Amino acid sequence: MPELPEVETIKNQLNKKIKGKKIIGIKIFLPKIIKAPLKNFRRAVLNSKISKIERRAKLIIISLSNNYSMLVHLKMTGQLIYKNAKIKNNELQKYTHLIFYFKNQGQLIYNDLRQFGYIKLIKTNQAKNLLEKEYGPEPLDKKFSLDIFKKLLAKKPGKKKIKQFLMDQKIIAGIGNIYADEILFFAGVMPTRKISTLSADEIKKIYKGIKKILANAIKLRGSSVNDYLDSQGRAGEYHLKLKVYSRAGQPCKKCKTKIQKIKINGRGTHFCPKCQK
Repeated sequence: MPELPEVETIKNQLNKKIKGKKIIGIKIFLPKIIKAPLKNFRRAVLNSKISKIERRAKLIIISLSNNYSMLVHLKMTGQLIYKNAKIKNNELQKYTHLIFYFKNQGQLIYNDLRQFGYIKLIKTNQAKNLLEKEYGPEPLDKKFSLDIFKKLLAKKPGKKKIKQFLMDQKIIAGIGNIYADEILFFAGVMPTRKISTLSADEIKKIYKGIKKILANAIKLRGSSVNDYLDSQGRAGEYHLKLKVYSRAGQPCKKCKTKIQKIKINGRGTHFCPKCQK
């Protein structure tokens, strides 16, 4: 699933490619991904201009010139690919579900192999309040300080596992399975550790890992461990830097101990039994 670094990468690229462009056509091949009546969706989107593209948590927010916004959630296998040249029918993927056509060429293509993603239409002035209720603070925001991180930890039951905490979108926005594992390896903390057992030094290391790893992943356009591609159709490169995620049975890059994999709340969780305590 695309997480904060992948979605941030797509957002940054699309701002350069489609901001200010006018949507002059839409092809919808899979209506169920549109979370609005299709007539209303077409009416709101057609002939509007892209005013800006933002990210909140793992959502891409495409604001239009007519006080509507599209909330795009890529879920497991969603992709937003921009093509400048005119795309031919034989170039479409079997899992291409929607195409936006822009004035003076260019198309934005929505692909989704497993069809879990969606595009929701909402009034722009309602989007901010809705998303603030759904998600916790943005971890790369300058306002997200160590003190705020400590306060968030203190609000949660001490028995809650630290990995569950990091992945809870209502607590901190945008961190998923990949980066939770990598952050905890960076901090030397076992993902099964309960919040109440964390020392002040460990909390500080986790906080530092959040800031450092997410920022570094954005620089390398995210991690392509599954179906993720950036908006130019390219794989991200941060998966080449991963220390534990998706490396079960392989030697730890730090101590050579075999990376182990367990499940926490049904999610595959990777760690080094020697480097993490």
